Amino acid sequence: MAYATFPLNDRESALAGSAEQPARPSHARLFIALWPAVAERTALVRHRRQWVWSGKASLVRAERLHLTLHFIGALERSRIEHVAAGLQVPMSAFQLTLTHPDIWPRGIAVLRTGELPAALLQLHAQLGEALRALELPVEARRFRPHVTLARGAADATPPAAPAAVRWAVDGYVLVESTADSGGGYRILRRYGEQPG
Repeated sequence: MAYATFPLNDRESALAGSAEQPARPSHARLFIALWPAVAERTALVRHRRQWVWSGKASLVRAERLHLTLHFIGALERSRIEHVAAGLQVPMSAFQLTLTHPDIWPRGIAVLRTGELPAALLQLHAQLGEALRALELPVEARRFRPHVTLARGAADATPPAAPAAVRWAVDGYVLVESTADSGGGYRILRRYGEQPG
């Protein structure tokens, strides 16, 4: 299967250490994820509005909604380009359906899958092999695909109606967790299936 990658997004590097922007830490906290397009993000937000939230719940900002495939953790910035190249694996587009609203321990409100598409499991496994080839750790815990909707939501009430958020997946991303005000994410590289 043919696939495509998109260049490393390092637009901020020219400002690092300058008067305009403080120097970035020597390490970056990275993870690999499925990143929703506008249609999927809108559907996730629409579903989230059907929950009943307590005043303690902290909703994840819409532009930060995602589904983590692998958490990499702290990595020296000097290795990012090499690691980003090594995470390029073949993939086939697939349909993912998120159907189960749930509240996990520590008040994490999620929307998770019921059935796992074979293509998703294959992508997860191939990326795990790529991480091992790069001598990076791979989490041993079971893969439970989900989108985190809110934190501190132990008292929230999921909607009674069944969920059916459909997600057309044709790529994945390498993401940095930033230390900006309030935290945030920066997509470093996009990977995707190439037509034809």
